[in-house]
Amino acid sequence: MAKSAEVKLAVFGRAGVGKSALVVRFLTKRFIWEYDPTLESTYRHQANIDDDVVTMEILDTAGPEDLLQREGHMRWGEGFVIVYDITDRGSFDEVVPLKNFLDEIKKPKNVTLVLVGNKADLEHARQVSTEEGEKLATELACAFYECSACTGDGSIHEAFHELCREVRRRKMVQGKTRRRSSTTHVKQAINKMLTKMSS
Repeated sequence: MAKSAEVKLAVFGRAGVGKSALVVRFLTKRFIWEYDPTLESTYRHQANIDDDVVTMEILDTAGPEDLLQREGHMRWGEGFVIVYDITDRGSFDEVVPLKNFLDEIKKPKNVTLVLVGNKADLEHARQVSTEEGEKLATELACAFYECSACTGDGSIHEAFHELCREVRRRKMVQGKTRRRSSTTHVKQAINKMLTKMSS
C-alpha cells in the first residue's frame, strides 16, 4: 500500500472561540460541553481525501499562549485554521493581527489557511455577519466556512479537507520547483566542467 501523505495543521483563535470543540467535532462527530481551555492537544487522524489517504496531525492550541509558544506552533504548522466566534466581535478583530504574525513567521512562503466562523447556531447573539467573514476571507485569499461545533451544522469536515488539499497542492508545486532548480544546478556544474576541459 502507498505511504499516506502527512499534513500538519494548527488551529488558532482567541480563547473561548471553540477551537477544541471544533477539532473534537471533526474527529469524533461529537460535541464536548466541558474541557480545559488551557490544555494544548495534538491529534492524528487519517482521512480519504480525493482518493488519497492523508494523515493529519492537528494541533489544537491553548487559548492563552505566550508569544514564543505561538511562534513555535506557527513554525511547526503547514496549514492553519483560524477560528473566530460569530458572537464575539473581538475574536473576529484578532484574525488580521494573527494572520500578519503568521505571514511574518512563515515568510517568504505564502501562508495556507482557512477562516472559520464558529457558533453559527447562536444566530440570536450574532455580532459578525456572514458577509463580513466572506469579505475578510477574500482579503486574506483563503476559503471561508461558517459552522457550529455544537450542532455539527456547516462544513467542518470540508474546512479541514480543503486545507489539506491546499497544503498538498503547495507542497507539490514547491517540490517541482525544487527539483527543477537542482537539475539546473547539475546542468550548470557539468557545463562548467566541460568548458574547463575544452579550454
